[in-house]
Amino acid sequence: MTADHSRTVFFTAVTAPHQIRGARLLIQSLRAFGGPLAGSPFWVFEANPTEAPSAQLAGDGIEILPLEPKGALRGYWYGSKVTACAAAEARAEGSYSSCVWLATDCLIVQPPDLFTLGPDIDVALRPVHHRNVGLSADVPLDAYWSRVYDELGIDDVALVTPSFVEQEPLRAYFNTHALAVNPALGICRRWRDTFDALAGDAAFQSGACSDIPHRIFLHQAPFSPIVAIVIPEPRIRILPPTYSYPYNLHDDVPADRRPTSLNDLVSVAYEDRSLAPDTLSGIAVRDPLRTWLAERVDRPRS
Repeated sequence: MTADHSRTVFFTAVTAPHQIRGARLLIQSLRAFGGPLAGSPFWVFEANPTEAPSAQLAGDGIEILPLEPKGALRGYWYGSKVTACAAAEARAEGSYSSCVWLATDCLIVQPPDLFTLGPDIDVALRPVHHRNVGLSADVPLDAYWSRVYDELGIDDVALVTPSFVEQEPLRAYFNTHALAVNPALGICRRWRDTFDALAGDAAFQSGACSDIPHRIFLHQAPFSPIVAIVIPEPRIRILPPTYSYPYNLHDDVPADRRPTSLNDLVSVAYEDRSLAPDTLSGIAVRDPLRTWLAERVDRPRS
């Protein structure tokens, strides 16, 4: 059966002033290069209205929605992101079959058709780029992952995903820069509740989750096994590397797996790297994308 693009909604969250610029470029890129998804509704969750008011982004199918993380997620790394995913999922249920999260430092380059899930797929996402706090598939659980799995009421997961850069087999561990979920399954709401419980566990936070890397990536840790235990593997779409390609990690990617041009990708994660065409490093860009970027992206000051 053909996927129904009309039942796809996109969303992001703005928490800081620079993310307003990123969100604007993201939405413009979807409108310019999204093909059948170009006109999709887009929700912007405003998590910091005082310092980053987002009303200027409204219009052209874009809605600005208030967002206030609660409990332990208030002020925790990526608490606003996970809260936005749960809020969007709840709002989308019954009206949309594909709910697509995109970080504000994402650029759409070609139609992101694989984000539309269709009747046989419930989630579309990428494995992590680097292992970071991930756990190899062939070693026992450590204290960090044992606590995550305990919160979910499971002993382990069977699904193995390779990190993109190292190609190391890891227990299910997914990147959350860009992803699509079937909102009817409640995955993101369970993600939020589990993350909140872990972030609010004082013993865990002062023990296995006391260092910065484990706290930064705690938001990904419960999401990954939730996907693995809720969704049968045939209904999980592992997106190709052209989706959410990490240009910010371009130098880390083995040469034989680096794209030669931005135009060959579908979506790009760039974080703090400039997309001004004359500043790109190790990757080319052709028109019309080159001119489009030159007209919209400021060259960083020297």
